[in-house]
Amino acid sequence: MRASRRSGVDPFIVMDVMEAARAAEEAGRRVIHMEVGQPGTPAPVGSRITVERAMKAGPLGYTVALGLPKLRARIARWYGETYDVDLDPNRVVVTPGSSGAFLLAFTALFDTGDKVGMGDPGYPSYRQILRALDLVPVGIQTQAEHRYQPRPEDLPDGLAGLMLASPGNPTGTMLGHDQMAALVAASAERGINLISDEIYHGLHYGERGVTALELTDDVYVINSFSKYFSMTGWRIGWMVVPEDHVRLVERIAQNMFICPPHVSQVAALAAMDCTVELEANRAVYAKNRALMLEGLPKAGFTSIAPPDGAFYVYADVSDLTDDSRAFAAEILEAAGVAVTPGLDFDPARGHRTLRFSYAATTADIEEGLARLAAFMDARGQTAG
Repeated sequence: MRASRRSGVDPFIVMDVMEAARAAEEAGRRVIHMEVGQPGTPAPVGSRITVERAMKAGPLGYTVALGLPKLRARIARWYGETYDVDLDPNRVVVTPGSSGAFLLAFTALFDTGDKVGMGDPGYPSYRQILRALDLVPVGIQTQAEHRYQPRPEDLPDGLAGLMLASPGNPTGTMLGHDQMAALVAASAERGINLISDEIYHGLHYGERGVTALELTDDVYVINSFSKYFSMTGWRIGWMVVPEDHVRLVERIAQNMFICPPHVSQVAALAAMDCTVELEANRAVYAKNRALMLEGLPKAGFTSIAPPDGAFYVYADVSDLTDDSRAFAAEILEAAGVAVTPGLDFDPARGHRTLRFSYAATTADIEEGLARLAAFMDARGQTAG
């Protein structure tokens, strides 16, 4: 059977790493997971109790396409509590994960052949979803001295759209208020549709993240319950769109998804009131981050991006290898630590970078760092 040209997307390499780690575990090895971009914690207790009650109370069927009104209202209130933004709940669209939001946003905003810019290194699925929709991803080579975030002067001509991510994946770096404002202004001046990926908001270790909604209403903002709220497998997220785009997004959502999962919406609504548990999780990530920032340079990974948020450390390993995929495989085989090669995030320069996740337990992070140090020591002795 003939396959479409649009289906020719690249694999998500981190999933291949996860499969290799799974195979090693199946063979009896204990693997420390520093490749996985998901919390090691479950959905909040309040969410799980609420879901249990809801399932006993009756069937959970279709909801309206834009999501449960109570959840949309609670998300809008969250913007007021967190950012002092007065948000109309009608502008909130609940989605099947942030991936569903990307599909809706790209479909609503762009036509075949449109060019959409994004910073490299960046989340690889942006590129692949755009290609599957016959859109053209345009990588913007960001620099370490600018915290791996794009600047207005970096934007090429001819863009129909711009993806921002703060905190970013894989770097964890964030845009400050002035940097975000400059990109918002540049996009408006040049007629570029702006999308702000804010799925790691809540996971910060200094100043909180800046939402684009603090600066403009003419933006699509995408967020998720997967990261701060520890609900990756529930596949539930949301999007805030301009008022005049609500109906057009609703029409697309009705046909693409019918609605987000009802049970996940129930869980998400309860999760938003589990602040004590969620902040305790963030405290664990903060401790893990401190361990990584101390332990990775001691092990020999000395050139790292400053991770303001999320739960990643992005390392330049060009002094150690020019084949990050082979190097990650070597680390898994010799040290039993799974890490992600940078090729997922930066097609041009990712063969010289690795991403380390610190979303696991603190005990695992400590053990993983010890294994990495021993591996690098043995590797250095062999090379010497």
